[in-house]
Amino acid sequence: MVFFEFGIKDVIDILLVAMMLFYVYRLMKESRSLTVFMGIMIFIVLWLVVTQVLEMKLLGSIMNKVVSVGVIGLVILFQEEIRKFLYNLGGHQRMRALRRLFANAEKGSDREQIKQTIMPIVMSCMSMSKKRIGALIVIQRGTPLDDIVATGERIDATISQQLIENIFFKNSPLHDGAMIIANQRIKAAACILPVSHSLHIPKELGLRHRAALGITHESDSIAIVVSEETGGISVAIRSEFQLRLSAEKLESILTQELA
Repeated sequence: MVFFEFGIKDVIDILLVAMMLFYVYRLMKESRSLTVFMGIMIFIVLWLVVTQVLEMKLLGSIMNKVVSVGVIGLVILFQEEIRKFLYNLGGHQRMRALRRLFANAEKGSDREQIKQTIMPIVMSCMSMSKKRIGALIVIQRGTPLDDIVATGERIDATISQQLIENIFFKNSPLHDGAMIIANQRIKAAACILPVSHSLHIPKELGLRHRAALGITHESDSIAIVVSEETGGISVAIRSEFQLRLSAEKLESILTQELA
């Protein structure tokens, strides 16, 4: 007589649940919601023990009501984390390749136009790096940044090296905050970005770098940072930094990502 059957589907089931819990744990740790997450897990374990093991009807019915209402509360409480999870799911490499396939079906890639967008950005970053002028430039891709643009001053101008450097000049009223570039145009400056609270960011990196990482948490944008202290050029893409870039490396990254 077989009391318990354990097959390949059970192994896959356990592995998938373990991966999901690990991902949620890492997400909560980065957003400083780990304590709340642990409290929810403890409550779920108690709920299962009461309803499934001990079969306490009165207490179980009360906890069932709390769970049914609590799902709505969790969506409200963890809306940022849920949005990040769904973005990461949709931003998977295969999904990005699929979106590019549809985009290429509608119109061919214009390499000359991409080069006209990239070169003023690269040249201005190198110039500001030599002068130790801080800058934060965000290039929109698939995810719209209209809400971010609304926090700054709208410009809607052609991309040029002189304009970028003038905006980030230390005495300029628009030098604080981020510049948003979308559809081969400078859309806005002095924009406010979400700041990443990740504990994995090196301590020597400042607020501009945290803001750059924050916007790549919530979108597929490319964020370029010029450090005011060191003059170093960094790029944040998909929640990861590439530091101390040369002009050639910056151009290569932007060409690869925007093509």
